[in-house]
Formats: sequence, structure tokens, C-alpha cells
Amino acid sequence: MNSEVSWKLWVFVLLGIGVSGVGSDEVPVSVMKGDSVTLYTGVLTNQQKDIKWYFYDTRIAQITGDLNQTCTDVQCNEGTERFRDRLKLDHQTGSLTIMNTRNTDSGEYELQIINSGNITEDSFSVSVHGVSAAERDEVKEGDSVTFDPGVKNPNDSMTWYFNDTLIAEITGDQSKICTDVQCKERFRDRLKLDHQTGSLTIRNTRNTDSGVYQLKLNNIRFSIGRTFPVLTVIDDPGSGLSPGVIAGISVAVVLLVVAAAGAVIHYRKHRGRRKNSRTPHNVHQVRYEH
Repeated sequence: MNSEVSWKLWVFVLLGIGVSGVGSDEVPVSVMKGDSVTLYTGVLTNQQKDIKWYFYDTRIAQITGDLNQTCTDVQCNEGTERFRDRLKLDHQTGSLTIMNTRNTDSGEYELQIINSGNITEDSFSVSVHGVSAAERDEVKEGDSVTFDPGVKNPNDSMTWYFNDTLIAEITGDQSKICTDVQCKERFRDRLKLDHQTGSLTIRNTRNTDSGVYQLKLNNIRFSIGRTFPVLTVIDDPGSGLSPGVIAGISVAVVLLVVAAAGAVIHYRKHRGRRKNSRTPHNVHQVRYEH
């Protein structure tokens, strides 16, 4: 085959396949160990679309338009188990969710969409860091505690939950804290949102604040579900008593002091009256001289 024929053949192949990219820049995604993260395709699956996901050039997930050929990890890789039971494909969009992330999940994720012979490619750089959410976070009652998302973009929306109950959210420049009546009663004037970082602060913590706090961060290209270390609000170890008990004791001590002072005053007045009643009036004392 001469060079001219070879050149024409490659032109035909390139024109027939048509390679393009959703975005030339790699999407950085930073998550904490134990988070779940969903990487969006930005498309809807149909009869003409095949979607494939790769991790460092190894196929980890695939879905076809007719949904007859779908696989994740073990099925795609004939027995390899890097992501065993931790990958999930959305059959409507082909988006990939990685659950219970680990440090070994850090790396390059490649997306390939094949539509009527055209190939569209995109990539995500996932970085997993930090400690597992299984660890516990303890604070003393009355202290403040802040949950920091670690990353925030202007277009991100954030939703905060306490034991699966919505307590705060940020959408663009708008924010809401405790729209639920039960939430308002529990955290009355004690929650604060930072619009710059998206962090949530609980002031003057109480024992009833102990529990699981979760964050859902939504971006146009990905979403992150984060469960923070279980918060445990403990009594002040220095005194062994909670602020409420200490306040009660203080009030009791004050009442005892007031009662004791009143008793002393009453005793002195009563004693003075008895002494005066024993002393005759208008009696002059006579001093005899020898």
C-alpha cells in the first residue's frame, strides 16, 4: 500500500468515526475516605449510545443503549475485584457512582460515549484523602464544632442533614437554616453557615446534638455524599457534671446562702429583743465606795 492510499484510508477512518471531547480539561474531584461520589455523563442513554468507564485504561463499567449488556468491575474484568460491590451505574444516564471510597480509588477515570460511530471522551481525576467516617468525633458540651466540606465551587449546592433530617442548605447566594419546626426547636439559633467555605458550625453544643451529620454536594459534573465522623457530645470531664447540673447546683448554693444569712439576721434581732426585755428601765446603778 503506497503512502497516498494509506493517507486517504486514515482520513476516511477519522471522518467515519469522528472523535470529539466533552471537555478538554480534566475534572478534579476531591473526596474524603468513605464518601460516595457520582461522576456524571451529561447524557441520556438510548438505542444509539454505548457508555464505557475506564480506570487507568482498565474497563470497570459499561452500559449499552438497549441495556442488554451492562457490567461493573468483576463482570467487566473477568474476576478482578478492586471495586467489588462498590460501583453503581445509572441506567438512565450511564453516570458512575463509587461507594465507600478508599485511598486506592484515587486516580484517572475515563468516560467514553459511542453514538452512531462518533466517540466522545471525557476524564475525571479523583483524589481520595482523609480519615474514615467510622471514626468518632467527641466534643465537650457547650463547645462549638464545625463540619468543613473541604472543597466548594461557586456553582456547588450543599445540603446538610442530621440523622437524615434536612437542617441547612446553600444554593448559590441563597441559604436556609432549619425550615423544619422540629429542627428549629432542636438547634434554636445555634447553627451557622459559612457562604465562602460551605462549612456548618454548631454553637453551644448539647447532648441531644450527638448523631450522624451528612453533606450532599452537587456540581454540574459530579456529586459527593459525605458522612462525617459520628459526633458525640460529652459532659465536661473536668467537673464530671454537665453545664445544666452545674447551674442547678449553683442556684441551690445561692439559695442556701441567702437562707443562712436570713437566719442569722433573724437570730440577732430576736436575741436583741430578749436582752432588752431583761434590763429594767430608769434604774441607776450605784457604786459604793469603801
